[in-house]
Amino acid sequence: IVGEGELEVESEDKSTIMVGIERIHLEQDAGKSIHDLDPDATYVDLNRSGCALMEIVSKPDIRSPEEAANYFKSLRSLVRYLGTCDGNMDEGSMRADVNVSVRRPGGELGTRCEIKNVNSTKFVAMAVAYEARRQIEILEDGGSIDQETRLFDVKTGQTRTMRSKEDAHDYRYFPDPDLLPLVIEQSFVDSIKATLPELPDQKKHRFMTDYGLSMYDASVLIMERARADYFETVATGHDSKLAANWVINELLGALNKDGKTLAESPVTAQHLGGLIALISDNTISGKIAKDVFADMMVSGKDAAAIVEEKGLKQVTDTGAIEKIVDEVIAENPDNVAAYKGGKDKLFGFFVGQVMKKSAGKANPDMVNDLLKAKLS
Repeated sequence: IVGEGELEVESEDKSTIMVGIERIHLEQDAGKSIHDLDPDATYVDLNRSGCALMEIVSKPDIRSPEEAANYFKSLRSLVRYLGTCDGNMDEGSMRADVNVSVRRPGGELGTRCEIKNVNSTKFVAMAVAYEARRQIEILEDGGSIDQETRLFDVKTGQTRTMRSKEDAHDYRYFPDPDLLPLVIEQSFVDSIKATLPELPDQKKHRFMTDYGLSMYDASVLIMERARADYFETVATGHDSKLAANWVINELLGALNKDGKTLAESPVTAQHLGGLIALISDNTISGKIAKDVFADMMVSGKDAAAIVEEKGLKQVTDTGAIEKIVDEVIAENPDNVAAYKGGKDKLFGFFVGQVMKKSAGKANPDMVNDLLKAKLS
């Protein structure tokens, strides 16, 4: 149905490579024989028989376990954006058949082995790494690689033989007289193209250009469409780099810790944007913001409401901060003398004391400026 495409994939050194898509063909799952449930009988499993299956065949452009895993991640993200597959690997919606071959530097690619039905990005990388090592060891010992189908054992981290594999031409492709020709009108293709959403790679480059994000941050944010949409809502009208940092590190970290998905987040994108606004206009400090965020994760309340209820507004009154600074200096004459004697690291002690006395509410920049002026 489809051929000669390409997909942008992150390589080991964080640059990007293009992996060719040779073709996409459509199949139906077959029944399968099961030989290991009974020593005297073979069972036939028809549960998935007839289910539609889309097989995406890549070109041999992948050179490492990390690239293989990243390709699988990119592909999963793409089909989820398009709505052609939910990508739920634990439910069997998506699998990888990993073909591995090795070669000496500058040589031709060797005989390949196919590892069937690998069901996670982590296992894709592990299967490639093990299989490459296995093949190299055989060749270094003077042996040869047999073309075969193998399985990856997640418990041992090793691959094992499943069955020997015929060469591709031995599959004996031929027209099936019972299947009518499939004719796809160009107008149908054009209508699909016209309704495509912004795809992950396009979104990633836009995030880097429009929001000034690093490739890493943009890649994390576009991994799921809902996550990208959430970030854009948070970033609207706010500091985009600060928004990315809060979504990636604070929000996703907290959700992961609680075992929740983004859809289950008690903190809405609008509320997180409100929190960032309070940081940006110096209503609260970054440290207090983390306490407010923790409250938001429990209560689901708006940041401004929590700050008002708990009296957490940052103190920006120069006179009030100066009074606290004077008290700290007066209470620590020995440390003042030591600081003036060259122990510069004590500056952090004074900042800590002022912040403690102000219950964390003093504006940190003003505290630093006043302390530097007075201690000099």
